[in-house]
Amino acid sequence: MTNEQVTILDPAPVEVKSSPRRRTMSLRTGLALLPWVWDGFKEGVKRPFYSVYLRRLRSKVHTWRRPKHLGIIMDGNRRFARDFGFSHVIHGHARGADKLQEVLGWCLEYEVPVVTVWCFSLENFQRSAEEVEDLLGLFEHKARQLASDEQVHQRKVRVRFIGRLELLPESLREEIRRVEDATRDYDQGTLNIAMAYGGREEIADAFRRHVRARLAEGQDVETILEDLDVSHIGSCLYTSGQPEPDLILRTSGELRLSGFLLWQSAYSEFYFCDTNWPAFREIDFLRAVRAYDERQRRFGR
Repeated sequence: MTNEQVTILDPAPVEVKSSPRRRTMSLRTGLALLPWVWDGFKEGVKRPFYSVYLRRLRSKVHTWRRPKHLGIIMDGNRRFARDFGFSHVIHGHARGADKLQEVLGWCLEYEVPVVTVWCFSLENFQRSAEEVEDLLGLFEHKARQLASDEQVHQRKVRVRFIGRLELLPESLREEIRRVEDATRDYDQGTLNIAMAYGGREEIADAFRRHVRARLAEGQDVETILEDLDVSHIGSCLYTSGQPEPDLILRTSGELRLSGFLLWQSAYSEFYFCDTNWPAFREIDFLRAVRAYDERQRRFGR
């Protein structure tokens, strides 16, 4: 049995016997830290090889066929926060928001001109009131930063928000209007941010928009339905006028679209990455682009 010595005012030491429960707790603490220590060791060993591999991918990317429109489902913020022991999941969301800035830089560097990211679904409103409030506050802060973002203005990136934006707080909608107005005339790249977004709802909104426009022209309902064509719906989508996504990427290992760009993704290629969004690396990005280059796109033919 081990003993600990506790020194008090009396110069003579007093022995305190450690209880089995105390030793068990110490053992559990040590075991809990083992994965962290092991992960840190593995990262330290692999880091030099990653650097070599990254340089190799960078040297080849300009020979690959790259997507003109990349869709990204930024998934895994909450898992990232839990895995790293953050006290609140908003810290994972904040890391994820910072990662978007970095990934946008990669897209611009490797000439991917249109990027659509999904940051908040209609279903996300059903999360806890605290998390939703924190998220909306984070979005407002990031939208305010985007309005004066150096990368956005230097590279002439137009920023658009898509979704049922009327469901968002007025203060957030005001920041959205500011960044959209500040970038409205840019044409070197496009960043679509899907917020309060649902793919089924987008299709319903497009159909509704088409019908209302035709009714305003004096057409009757029977004529509208008789003439209805898929091109009519496509022209009324949130992403109207933009190329359909060539590649849709989802992080965190989930193998589903969850309603993201349902109409536009009919012939998209998909790439699923196990890494949680805040930990997404340039290597992961380039692997996705390489995988896209290796696909044979037939568009149903």
